[in-house]
Amino acid sequence: MTSQEKVSQKTDEKEHEDVEIENLEEIETEVLEEEAPEEDEKELVSVEKLQEQLKKKDEELAEQKGDFLREKADLDNFRKRLVKDKEDSVQFANQRLLKELVQIDDNFSRALDAPNASLKTLREGIEIIQKQFTTFLKNQKVVPVEAMGKQFDPNLHEVMTQLESEEHEENTVIQEYSKGYTLNGRILCSAKVVISKKPSSTPTKKEEQKENTDKEE
Repeated sequence: MTSQEKVSQKTDEKEHEDVEIENLEEIETEVLEEEAPEEDEKELVSVEKLQEQLKKKDEELAEQKGDFLREKADLDNFRKRLVKDKEDSVQFANQRLLKELVQIDDNFSRALDAPNASLKTLREGIEIIQKQFTTFLKNQKVVPVEAMGKQFDPNLHEVMTQLESEEHEENTVIQEYSKGYTLNGRILCSAKVVISKKPSSTPTKKEEQKENTDKEE
């Protein structure tokens, strides 16, 4: 093969390769043009899904907001009921207590208004009322403080005065001006009492006279 033939052959091969490259580029262009609509469709589908999800979230948010407003209204109503119940309990807390006291007062009125009542019958009526009142205090957990003959207790007793006494130990309650009471174990009012103290060691006038007589003899 001559040199000219070789050159001609190479030229033909190059032209053939250029044709193949052009064909490949055309094929790629056609493929890309065919794939482009599919990608656009995918993007449209993706946007629609996002819009649906957003719409669903908006509906859920609106539902939660409605639930919140309903719960808030229920809470406000509950708070108002609590305030009213508290006011009622303050105003009528002593209703049962006062009802029993009114009954005792009625008994006092009947005893005082009884016609031709003697001192004996009046006393008997008052004793009955006192028993009724004692029962009332017991039902209210009000218990009298024991004072007479007991040692002075500053938590239970209030000393009004002291008296000398040889018959009692020092600081013993020997008189009671008014009773003390406890409510459910807590002091309600202290008992007002008189307590004993040791007799003074100073000799009395009689003892002094007797002592002077003994000296003269």
